[in-house]
Amino acid sequence: MSVSALTRRYAKALVELGVEQKAVETYGDELVSFKAVLNQEVLLRQLLDSPTLDRDKKVAMLSDLCTALELSDGMVKFLGLLLDKGRIGYLGQIADDYRRQADELSGILSAKITSAAALDDVQQQAIATSLEKQTGKQVAVTVNINADLIGGLQAEIGGRLFDGSVKSQLKRIEESLTKG
Repeated sequence: MSVSALTRRYAKALVELGVEQKAVETYGDELVSFKAVLNQEVLLRQLLDSPTLDRDKKVAMLSDLCTALELSDGMVKFLGLLLDKGRIGYLGQIADDYRRQADELSGILSAKITSAAALDDVQQQAIATSLEKQTGKQVAVTVNINADLIGGLQAEIGGRLFDGSVKSQLKRIEESLTKG
């Protein structure tokens, strides 16, 4: 089974559990906070994912972390399952798949906007409104800055990339000039 199929299955199971327990948003927030800690504390992530570290030590570390983050019982059990199955290293992908599936369930599409410069709230809202008109669904926009784009922006929504960056336009011009 591919990693992406595996992470989707775990995410789907957690979404279904969240729906059943009316805790979809809670689980999403808890996944984000746990993922942030693992991203920030590389050694902790490596220890939890290590096949050589004693299981009891990993369980104790996970328990302490869950207590410190004040995670719900459902999330503690889910993270324990990931630890038992040796899947804690996939938490980042599971969290991304979870957010995508939870948004689909609620009728929200996630759009990742990459811009050459910072966008103010009015610009972000204008982009979200435009994408909502095109898709017919509510759109949640996250913005990243990448100065390498030179100008313009890229929008990734529903697995499709819309590229309106100056960098890509210059690349297309270069390709057409080299082809003759």
